[in-house]
Amino acid sequence: MGYYNLKIRQGDPVGLNAAMTSSNTGKPPDINLRDWNFPAGTLRVLQLTDTHLYANPVGSLLGINTLDSFERVIRHFRDYHWPLDVLLATGDLVHDASPEGYRNLGRILSGFRVPVFCLPGNHDAPPVMREHLRNTGVYTDTVIDHGPWRFVMLDSVIPGEEGGRLAPDQLKQLEEALASTDRHTLVCMHHQPVDVGSLWIDTMAIENPGPLFEIIDRHSNVRGILWGHVHQTFEAKHGDIRLMASPSTCVQFAPRTDDFQVDEEPPGFRLLALLPDGSIRSEVVRTQEMPHGLELASSGY
Repeated sequence: MGYYNLKIRQGDPVGLNAAMTSSNTGKPPDINLRDWNFPAGTLRVLQLTDTHLYANPVGSLLGINTLDSFERVIRHFRDYHWPLDVLLATGDLVHDASPEGYRNLGRILSGFRVPVFCLPGNHDAPPVMREHLRNTGVYTDTVIDHGPWRFVMLDSVIPGEEGGRLAPDQLKQLEEALASTDRHTLVCMHHQPVDVGSLWIDTMAIENPGPLFEIIDRHSNVRGILWGHVHQTFEAKHGDIRLMASPSTCVQFAPRTDDFQVDEEPPGFRLLALLPDGSIRSEVVRTQEMPHGLELASSGY
C-alpha cells in the first residue's frame, strides 16, 4: 500500500444522509491560529488546493493567471508566519495535466522544505502527476504517517468525468489504513463526499459516499475529512468528525447557488493544527486582494 512513516450518488441513510444532517451544524472555521499556544507534538499543516496551473506560465482560468495567483497565495502564507510541518495539495493541481506543469508545481512545493502530500483531482492525469511529482520529492502515496497522525490520501478521480468515485481499491486501502493503526487519521480526497449546498457542483460530488462513511463509522480513529474541488469554504460535522472544504488558490465559486457563479472572494488556503490528542483546529486565510482579470460574468469553465 506504500506506507511512509515520517518521523519528525449511491448514498445511504447511515452514510451520506447522516453526514448531510450533521452538515447543518458545522461551526465556522477557527480564527487567528498563529496566536494560539498549541501543545508540543502538534502538527501544523497547510492545505493548498485547486491550483489549476499550466505548462505555460501565462496560462489563465476565467481571466486569472493561475501561476501568478498561486505565487501570491504562497507569499501571503509566508507573511502569515505559520511554522509549517506538512503541506497537503488536494487536487486539480495542473489544469492541462502536462508534465511540465507538474514539474513546475513540484519545484514550487519542494521549496517549502517540509513533507508534501499530493492527490489528484478531475483535471489531473493521475499517472502523469505521480511520475513527475515523485521526481521532485513530493509524496503521492495513499497512506503516510507523521508523528501521532496518519494521512490517507484517496484518489476519487473518474477519468474523463467531472464528478468522483471511490473505486474498490481506494475503499480497501482506506479500510486497511484505519484498521492497522491507532493513530489519529485525517482522510483527504478531491471531491466532496457530502453536498455543500451548491446544486450545480453537488452533481459532481463523490457518487458513492455510502461505502466511505460505512468504513469510517466502523473505526474510531478518523478525526477529519478534507477536500478541495468546490472552490469555497465549507465546514460541517459527521458525528464528531470534522468535514472541511477550502478555497482555491485562483478562482472562487459562489456558495449556495443553483447555477455556476464566480465569487468575488479572493484566493486563499487552509491551515490545520492537528493536536496530539486528536483534536483539530483549522482556519481559512485569504489574500488581501483579488487577482487581476477575473471574469465575473462567466457561466462556466
